[in-house]
Amino acid sequence: MILNDLVHRRDGGDIQPIAPTRVLRAAVRMPLIRALRPIQWTKNGFLFAALVFDRKVFQWEPFLSTVVAAILFCCISSAIYLVNDLRDIRGDRLHPTKRLRPLAAGELSRATALRTAILLIAVSLIWSWLIRPELTAIMVGYIALMLTYSLGLKRIAILDVFAIATGFVLRAVAGAVAIAVAISPWLLVCTMLLALFLGFAKRRHELTTLTDAAAHRANLQNYSVPLLDHLIGICASATVLSYAFYTFDAAAVPDNHSMMLTIPFVTYAVFRYLYLVHRRNQGGNPEAVLFADRPLLGSILAWGFGSIAILYVAS
Repeated sequence: MILNDLVHRRDGGDIQPIAPTRVLRAAVRMPLIRALRPIQWTKNGFLFAALVFDRKVFQWEPFLSTVVAAILFCCISSAIYLVNDLRDIRGDRLHPTKRLRPLAAGELSRATALRTAILLIAVSLIWSWLIRPELTAIMVGYIALMLTYSLGLKRIAILDVFAIATGFVLRAVAGAVAIAVAISPWLLVCTMLLALFLGFAKRRHELTTLTDAAAHRANLQNYSVPLLDHLIGICASATVLSYAFYTFDAAAVPDNHSMMLTIPFVTYAVFRYLYLVHRRNQGGNPEAVLFADRPLLGSILAWGFGSIAILYVAS
């Protein structure tokens, strides 16, 4: 039945190809594909930071290496999601939306999820070795960090968010390693602070929306809304300031300080996200918020196009 939906449809006895969009929609509905969480792959955009800010976007070999590295991280992150979902089935069934995940809903077998996770990890590590052995080392470190998070760190308040933020930093480092360039320390600092900001905002959303928050995530009982508001505010301020320093202190930015023109876009994006967290009670799913809120998406796109224009044209 699924294969018939994906490949063809019958109309008066004739087999006719279906539209690509319909194929995509049918594939996305498959339990295994949903369990891989394709929308979360946007996080791996951090791998492109070194490519963009080292001005190698239009060089074919570095661009291809970065794309392949990003795909491998998508595979690795999906494997980690499967492992997490296998461990969190009981807690996810108590969550208003996570109970719909394929494993929690019983749509995907545990054996299939485990086999898929092992296959994705094995293929990704072998392929990364063909690009650069150093990239494999970064990926092994990322896997170890995420497995440690799943097995215990996620139960320790504050350290749980630091572990997630470190995962984003490793993504940025992997992007630099894939094309053999040095990455600015300021960019790593900005990545860490931004990830902490988003992570604490997510914890706040869970704490304020779940009826029994501790039953879903044990360490939520160690948080409070006032504490998280303080942490979010600190990270928001530090993110804006560190990015501002980056725009005129990093080695790769133009000497005329024109990169500072992008500071308003970053500041607005941070402020807009704070508005969404505090006034619209969002922040539980940063990827969904990004694509759902047009002002936020617009500010990020404006920052991206502005940065490329300054780095590649105006400098």
